Formats: sequence, structure tokens, C-alpha cells
Amino acid sequence: MTLDFPTIYLLPTHIDPAKLPELEAQIPTLTYDINEASIILGKISNKERAKFELRRRNFLTEDIDPAPVSLPSPDTQTEDSYPPRKRRKFESSASPKSTRTSRPTSDSDGEESLDGHGLDGWEDQGSNSTAREDDKSIVKIVRLAWFTDSLAQGTVLPIDKYLVYQGRKLQKDTSKPPPNPDDVLRRARQEGGDDRPSSQGRFSHTYASASQHPRTSAHPKRPPLIQESTSEHERRAHMPPIPDYLHTTYSCQRPTPVNPPNEAFVKELDKVRTLRKLKGDEIGVRAYSTSIASVAAYPYLISQPAEVARLPGCGDKIAILYRQWKENGYLEEVEEAKKDPEMSVLQLFYNIWGVAATTAQEFYRKGWRDLDDIVEYGWDSLNRVQQIGLKYYDELQLKIPRPEVKAIGQTILTHANKLRKGFQMVIVGGYRRGKTESGDVDVVISHPDPTATYRFVTDIVNSLEKDNYVTHTLILSTKNSERGQTPVAWKGQDRKAGSGFDTLDKALLVWQDPHWDKTSSSKNPNPHRRVDIIISPWKTAGCAVIGWTGGITFQRDLRRYCKYVKGLKFDSSGVRSRTDGSWVDLESDEKGPAPDMLTAEKRVFKRLGLEWRPPEERCTG
Repeated sequence: MTLDFPTIYLLPTHIDPAKLPELEAQIPTLTYDINEASIILGKISNKERAKFELRRRNFLTEDIDPAPVSLPSPDTQTEDSYPPRKRRKFESSASPKSTRTSRPTSDSDGEESLDGHGLDGWEDQGSNSTAREDDKSIVKIVRLAWFTDSLAQGTVLPIDKYLVYQGRKLQKDTSKPPPNPDDVLRRARQEGGDDRPSSQGRFSHTYASASQHPRTSAHPKRPPLIQESTSEHERRAHMPPIPDYLHTTYSCQRPTPVNPPNEAFVKELDKVRTLRKLKGDEIGVRAYSTSIASVAAYPYLISQPAEVARLPGCGDKIAILYRQWKENGYLEEVEEAKKDPEMSVLQLFYNIWGVAATTAQEFYRKGWRDLDDIVEYGWDSLNRVQQIGLKYYDELQLKIPRPEVKAIGQTILTHANKLRKGFQMVIVGGYRRGKTESGDVDVVISHPDPTATYRFVTDIVNSLEKDNYVTHTLILSTKNSERGQTPVAWKGQDRKAGSGFDTLDKALLVWQDPHWDKTSSSKNPNPHRRVDIIISPWKTAGCAVIGWTGGITFQRDLRRYCKYVKGLKFDSSGVRSRTDGSWVDLESDEKGPAPDMLTAEKRVFKRLGLEWRPPEERCTG
């Protein structure tokens, strides 16, 4: 059962980058926007470090007491009844109430109860940290141990002994102009003068509010604010309700159509995500993936930024980008990247098949600036996949129309049944999700007889090569056959994450239709295509079809759902228990295995407790 955590922002400070994705995956209410969070979680042990982490994110706060401040009656007051003297002095000098913001939090996972019961009810479990729980301007930084201990005990624990810092959000003071460098000495003399009350002490600048300390609000680049016209404000009250299915933690629980109403905006966000990937910003990539999946699943045409801000995983940041796109027809970051020579080169290298973002960055650091540089100076350092990707660079950038995808799939199935009757095939990937064009062709083939699929990938490739359909075999893997066609082993909770989603037998090929009019050309004019053939044992064919059909975020969330909700490990080769590592058969019934691959796929959905989503509703991006 998923615990009812409040909305959580995770500070990456002091956390091993290799373990950060795994930790993030354990947080069902994770948000990548610190302004949305009710709890900020981190490996932080003291208040000063906590405040520093907030300041470096342009997140201004003022200290507040863990408990409400009230004057005791003369009959009950004791020496300890009053708050500490310095804290009282500080609170009396805090900025006026008008400088504070009370912005409602937005839960990145769509659980509306997290704003109400998830925070108030959760703290009612014995926490003494009751400083206006209903005031959403309050932020709390809590030690990471609170989260891990809660998971270990199976309940959301009170935060008393884990609370590092508690403060109230302050509105940035944008009424003052940026400081003039000539005023530095004058401001320093003013701040260091003796005209302040002595009770504030020499550390008072650490706790000063934005209105007292002009430097705290003077940033080189102020973040934009969401502007709202009168008509937009009036329309806010008439916004369509967020569908119930968007109030879910995982994108595999909701329908996401191939052509969503806000497709144009989704495409712009996808461009920003690609830029994050090229910059090596993995956290940003995951954040934008979550936002894209949320916007793509929203069934109404967005008409104003406020509609975006309320969607799970979006918040003010994506709302600001929506306004920018709506007003300009583009996003500034995307346009700036087009003018940036470095980003243009990284994009060029990243489009080489077999070159990841980290490899593109490595090529750039070596001084290479175009494809000819790679050929001239780095050809021998490339692996075979990258060499082929570079050789057919222009052809592999071409999209493949649906009729051609279908024809390639049919050719593969025909060759499979020539070798042995009874094979079935499903064309998966973007084609199955309903895309009009595909970047490559992915097919899953299987056979009811387990002996038929054993090492069959070698036979099918040889047959296609013999008839000149396959020009290059880039990767030929028989790992699944080598382990007896069983699901990939479960190695325990502490094992390192794998390198991908799939461990089935497969062939990654370069394909070219060998048929053309030889009277008009002596050279084959048909473009080279990328084709992947995946061989699955029949008993887990449903998992294979699911694993190769959904969008990337759908696949990521399906694995997270299985792990944290069902205690299972999902892989395209099958499902295993995380308790004892045993294989869990989700595809057979009392009559035996499923009669076909699509029936097997539906059984997997049902037995995982997921509502069936046709492939056209798994387009999370």
C-alpha cells in the first residue's frame, strides 16, 4: 500500500548521484518544483545548512517557532513559558504581512488529499509541529531519515525528531531596482553601523527578512511571475475539472492519447527536455517527462496558465512556459539553443544512431564540430553501431510511413513462418501507439512451443540476410536463451539499476528493401531503415508486448508501480516477486497459457490491478 505522504521535494545535496534516481522513485508524491512542496527532504543536519540550501534556490523564508507563540496567563506562566528572547526580537522585526505569499501547493502526483488530509491529518499523528498546518506558506525541511524510517515502519511518522528547519515563505521584493555597484561600500557601512538595536546581535543578518536586507532580493536574473489578465482571472472560476484519472501517481494508470488537445505545447516541452538531456541534467529530464505526461493526459484544450499550474507535476514553472509559448509561438530557451553553436553541435551528434547525450558531449570536448571531424579524427574510436549510424546519418533521420512499417513487419513474420509454422507477431513501438510515422520498426514475435523461440533470433536474421533485406547486423543478443528463456533474475533490493528495460533475445538491424526498378537505377534507391526484432517466449509474451509498446514515461512508471504498489519487478521478459525472486505468472489461467499475444497483454494489465489502456492511450512521451 502506498503511504499517504505530503508533497515532497528532494534536495540532492550529499546524496550519491548514482543512488538519486532510485531514491526519487521511492517517493510517490515527489515534485521537482520546490514551490509545490509541503516537505523538503534532504541529508541536512543543521538549520544554517537548511537555510543555505533554500537561499541558493532563491527560496526566501523567515524563521517561525515550531509551536504557536502565545502569552501565558499569569497563573500558568513559568520561566520557560516565553519564547527565547532573541526569537521574540526577530519576530517583532520581521517584514510586514503584505510581503509574504501564501501560494497553494500543487501535488506532482495528483493526490488532492495531500494538501488537506495528507498534511494536516498526517501531522495529527502525534506531531507537535503545529505552527499553522493549514498555512501553505509554511515550509519544513526534514531529515531524509524520516522518509526511510516511515517506509521501514509502514506508516508516515510524525516529523518532531526529524525537523531541521521550519520557516515561512517570503515574497521576493521586486519593487526595488538592482543594487548599484557604487553603493556597495555605503551599504556595507550602513549594515555594519551601530545604529541598530544591540539585541539583534552580530548574526542578525542571517535571519533578516527580505525587507530588512536589500541584498537578499537582488538577483542577477529575477524569475518571471505568472501574469493574469482580468478576463483570465474571471475564467479561472470556470476552468474544467481535473479528471479523476489525473489524480493518480503513475502515468500507466491514466489514458494519454496519441494526439492530445495540447499536442503543440507538448512538443515544445519535449524540445526543452531534449536540451536538458544534452546538458546532462538528469533531474531536469525526469521533471519535464513528468510534466509532459501530465499535460498530454489533460483532455481539454488549455486556455490560460492557471490551468497548467494546477496539473500534477507542472506548477508555476510550466505555467510560465505556457504563457511564453502562447504569446510568442515559441519558448525562449528553445530559440536561444538554436543560436548557441555548442547546442547545435550537440544536437547534431546526438542524432547519430548509437550516440547518447554523454557521448555527444565527449565528442564536443575533443574539439569535433561536425560529422566530418568525427570521420577524420575519431572513426577508429567509434563502435560498430556508431559507425553505421554515421555512415547512414541522413537516411536514418528519415521517418518511416505506416504502410512501410506494416510491410516490413509482414516480411519478418513471413520469414519466421517459413522457418517454422505457428509464429505470431505484434508490431510495437510508436506504430502501435498510432503514430503516422516512425523513427524505426520494432516487432515482437513469439510461438506457443518454447523450443521454437530458443535461439530463433539467429535463424530469422540469417533468413532475412539471405534474401538481402538486412544489410548490417548491429547487435545480436541471445541472453534470454542462454538463461533458459526465463525472466531476468531478481538480485535483491540493493542491486544496481540495469542499463535498460529489456533482456530478451533481440536483433538490432539495418534494413533496406531489396526490390526496385533496376531499369531506372543501377543502385538501390530505397532508404536504409532501423529495425529491431525481439523474440519472446510464449509464457511471457504479454509482458514483452507491453514493455515494447508504451512511451518511455509509461514504461518508467509501470516499473515504479509494480515495485512500490505490487512488490514486483517488471521486465519485458516477465515479472518476479521482490520478496523471494520467484516468477509470477500473470498470463495463464486454468486452461493454460493465453491463446494469443494480445490476450496475454490484457491479462497482465488486469492482474496488475491496472485498467486496460489500448496502445493509443499510452503516449506519455
